[in-house]
Amino acid sequence: MFLYPNLRGMNMVPPAIGLLSAVLKQDGHEIRLFDTTYYENLDDKAAEADSDQTKVDMLMAHPFKMPQEITLKTTNVFDDFRKEVSEFSPDLIAMSATEDMFLLGAKLIRSLGKNRPLTVLGGVFATFAPKLVLSYPEIDIVCRGEGEVALRLLCSRIEKKQSIDDITNLWIRRKDGSIKENPIGMADIDSNPLIDMSIFEEARYYRPMGGRVYRMFPVETNRGCPFNCTYCNSPAQSKLYKDECGQTFLRRKSTKKIYEELKFYKDKMKAEYLYFWADTFFSGTDREFDEFAEVYKDINLPFWCQTRLETVTPQRMKKIRNIGCARMSIGIEHGNEEFRKKMLNRNISNETIIKNCKVINDSGIPFSVNNIMGFPYETYELAFDTIKLNRQIDAIDRNAYQFTPFHGTKLREVCEQLGLIKPTDIAESLVVGRVLINMPQFPADKIKGLVKTFNLYVKFPESRWPEIKKAEGDSKEANAVYEKLKNEFKKLYFN
Repeated sequence: MFLYPNLRGMNMVPPAIGLLSAVLKQDGHEIRLFDTTYYENLDDKAAEADSDQTKVDMLMAHPFKMPQEITLKTTNVFDDFRKEVSEFSPDLIAMSATEDMFLLGAKLIRSLGKNRPLTVLGGVFATFAPKLVLSYPEIDIVCRGEGEVALRLLCSRIEKKQSIDDITNLWIRRKDGSIKENPIGMADIDSNPLIDMSIFEEARYYRPMGGRVYRMFPVETNRGCPFNCTYCNSPAQSKLYKDECGQTFLRRKSTKKIYEELKFYKDKMKAEYLYFWADTFFSGTDREFDEFAEVYKDINLPFWCQTRLETVTPQRMKKIRNIGCARMSIGIEHGNEEFRKKMLNRNISNETIIKNCKVINDSGIPFSVNNIMGFPYETYELAFDTIKLNRQIDAIDRNAYQFTPFHGTKLREVCEQLGLIKPTDIAESLVVGRVLINMPQFPADKIKGLVKTFNLYVKFPESRWPEIKKAEGDSKEANAVYEKLKNEFKKLYFN
């Protein structure tokens, strides 16, 4: 049984679970999924928040209305989970969880009592905090890195009642409390089967984009990222594979394999929109992109992708627009050049950022911009450089997230060294969670306040900044000012 503890409003189908389900079904295993996405009550305030709706409320996304057939589950999630496990009687519970959802997943497993099945956790959090994860009694095994080969072999060994001690990518807590640490290996992504979509509810196929809801599916073109941003765990993933198995983690699927998946989503799943979830869509060569563009002409569906501004050229924008790119996302993260280079390892000038955003505008592709506030060493005043840079960019939407020190990132290490967090602290959602680090020069409430009012500062005239500042707090008076300004913003920019 796959367990997917998830935040409401995080509506994209989790491709890793669909892929692993398909891999296991190839070997004849029976699969079931328990997904918390549409549960109304999760006994966790952060998990109960609606991620997409929160972004709308904070003026980061256009308002939308989910289809009527998508309804929230009002039953008790723990009762339902226990019932599903009792009926299905799995030999293994495989949990895929982001760091911010891990504690909810652990609580669900804990609710099963002492006679629960064997459990394994996979994902980025498991990869970069395996000992912390295994300190929780609810988890018996962690999968570090990719899971296709490891999970297939684990299930085969369980079925045959054979030892699981030596399976590549798995760390296993033995009965005496010691941990068996196995080396890491790499999967052949071109040999993977098509994602198993049958285990997901029909409602999971729908996701908002730009104020509308589409039947949307995720497509993998490549794994890994060539850049080394300090707030992201992709560099650590690359280093892990380079150090432990001497291989380059960044690799691209063949054009033939990508086309096979695209045809599946279009013809079998009746997709209305596709979502390319590569860290950097233009991370390949021009030849690889041209091959992709050629086969995508046959798909003729709108799609979303994200890339780095360093990879943007007029030629690429024209081609991607012509084949169906309907929306893009770009990460800026911080508006101060020196801070961005020193602390985030982002060596790009504001001049280039503004120029290349204009290149995207000239192509006619709407795009959103991602920003982060509350980095270690940042100040309230310095954060306004991010606001000022965004004022020079004509994006359709702008996101401002609070900095979250996820395991596996360089800035997580910085936060621990500064004593801002403990190694055992688990990060919360960057959309609805609390600010985990509280710095004297930039306290948590100030970070929250700027994230809350970010789009007001960006879009309204500077003459109104004193009024906006009154909306930063969380008092009754501050929220009243914010509601007034928010309604004005919606009338001006969302109609």
